[in-house]
Amino acid sequence: MKERTHLSLASSFILVLGSAVWGQTPSSQEPKASALRSAQRREVTVPNGPSAPLFTREQGPQRSAIEFAPTRRTVTIKLQVEDPNGYFLPNIRRENFVVYEDGVRQENVTVEVEHSPVSVALLMESGGRYHELNEAISGEVRQVGRQLFDVIGRDDKIAILRYNERLETLADFNRGHEVLDSVFDRLAPPPTFSEANFYDALLETLDRMRDVGGRKAIIVVSSGLDTFSRATFHQVLEAAHNSATPIYTIGLAHLIQRESATYGAIAPFARIDWRGAEKQLEMLAKASRGRAYVLESDADIPAIYDDIMENLRVRYVITYVSANAESAGPPRRIRVELIDPKTNEALRIRDSSGKAIAAKVFVQESYRRNSASSS
Repeated sequence: MKERTHLSLASSFILVLGSAVWGQTPSSQEPKASALRSAQRREVTVPNGPSAPLFTREQGPQRSAIEFAPTRRTVTIKLQVEDPNGYFLPNIRRENFVVYEDGVRQENVTVEVEHSPVSVALLMESGGRYHELNEAISGEVRQVGRQLFDVIGRDDKIAILRYNERLETLADFNRGHEVLDSVFDRLAPPPTFSEANFYDALLETLDRMRDVGGRKAIIVVSSGLDTFSRATFHQVLEAAHNSATPIYTIGLAHLIQRESATYGAIAPFARIDWRGAEKQLEMLAKASRGRAYVLESDADIPAIYDDIMENLRVRYVITYVSANAESAGPPRRIRVELIDPKTNEALRIRDSSGKAIAAKVFVQESYRRNSASSS
């Protein structure tokens, strides 16, 4: 968009000079310049984004949160605005947000961008029935796990867990960052032979996350293979759907398939349905409103973590005093729109190359008084 603007202004300047040479006035150019400036004001320009999402399949509906302070009638909405590929849309200004409560437009709306601290449980696969496979997974898990520390901040909390037959806690949320960094230095090798009870481990981790407050998530680094869990896949899928903890899965199936090619079709793990295991990871991520990633190479790890953290941390925060002074009644219905404040028409968003971008606003439909709620 900027390049087009510069070209248009440069053309106007040349025309003005030409008019002066031929004894004409430049006044005829002023309406065009004014129209150009007006068009610029009615649009928001965002940086060019990737042409496709980094995560696989589709994500579930993103969570929003609404808090209501009854003494002041203050409503706080935390929501995401994304492009069609699931990337956060920056550069949307305060005046572009409009909030309707029960159909009534609310006044004096303030908008900020929040970068929230997070609590993340890193759940890693460790061990299974095949020694060579265990070795390959162990090295990859160590590499992926270490790089998480590159994206955590001082106020973030991290727990590190791994599973084979049972779930093992390597570091809990109350440990300092300096202790976390040493976890991978003293990580014991995986067992030569064990079960890989993924469903049981994830179910227990979801249960542990229930009492963790604030923005939180589980990052699963796994092949998705389960060999002998007590829980079924449908049980853990239901738990993921009902939890308030998004699950971000980093699937290792593609790397394992390449490893199995080294041993040929005679290797026992070459006959495993890796695509089915990968699909289950995708289903768990979607059900929990997280995202599923397929690790193709170690070079993908930083981009995956950046995507996870942006999706987990960044929100627009809208605050206003409700125009409805009633203290009782049904839930209040909420609608958030993006507009051009000068025309009250829908906001037009383009990337820096001029391509129109359709914004997705994720906000829950209603809230109750005297409570905080999320969806």
